[in-house]
Amino acid sequence: MPMTSSTSSPAGPDALRVHAQRVRELIVDMCANPEGGHLGGSMSLAEILVTLYHSVLRLDPADPRAADRDLLVLSKGHGAIGLYAALAERGFFPQEWLADYGTPDGPLTAHPNPAVPGVEMPTGSLGHGLSLGVGFALDMKLSADDRRCFVITGDGELQEGSVWEAAMAASTHGLDRLVAVVDRNGLQITGSTENNAGLEPLGDRWRSFGWHVIEVDGHDTAQLLEALSGAPHAPGRPTAVICHTVKGKGLPYIEGQARSHYARLAGKQHKRAAAVLRAQAKRAETTA
Repeated sequence: MPMTSSTSSPAGPDALRVHAQRVRELIVDMCANPEGGHLGGSMSLAEILVTLYHSVLRLDPADPRAADRDLLVLSKGHGAIGLYAALAERGFFPQEWLADYGTPDGPLTAHPNPAVPGVEMPTGSLGHGLSLGVGFALDMKLSADDRRCFVITGDGELQEGSVWEAAMAASTHGLDRLVAVVDRNGLQITGSTENNAGLEPLGDRWRSFGWHVIEVDGHDTAQLLEALSGAPHAPGRPTAVICHTVKGKGLPYIEGQARSHYARLAGKQHKRAAAVLRAQAKRAETTA
């Protein structure tokens, strides 16, 4: 069952779709600042993030450092604007703060900044987030703590050897309260992940390291809710949830394209993207 704080009830799949659309609108707005932002890999995370923050994680936005909170580490730190948007949508800080993204003296930096309410760890040097998660989960095990740690990784990030060192350690120590959530959008800045360093069969790779594996459509909130809220799934084994997603999701003219990796949406580009997402949001709200 979901382990959310007592301050709100877990959102269902329809409500989560609405939250995801709002998050995408906020991401696009942040990419309209003078510096731009990592658009594609943030858009692919929207449903994953809102499912975790609105229905799965035990947390309290009014007390981001509560001792009994579940932990989330965004290992693919270039998805920070997605994280900031999701935190603002959940109420960790006012959405007006997002307008300061990328400003010289603001806390909303290009990679996660722990000065921001709800951000657990600074990340962005790829390949280290799962190791942090192993440390957190090991502490939970030794303390007989019932909290959980979720680590969101990118699929291109899985080319880092340190990820698999952490995967071995997690299964060796039976860290069943650790969940790796893989944003499997199939692309990295240089193109297809399979053309750079093949990962398939990805599920079997995780299984060979002793992990329980679940594969879902990363944009289907019902599937995400079932997979993520059920952790731990297998006693004594960590879980990898492979989420099949689309880079740039929500903007059809850049979906599934490596060029969506980083963008500055100035002028007409911003207006076009915002209009597309507003139309999608209206449809989501009518079906919620």
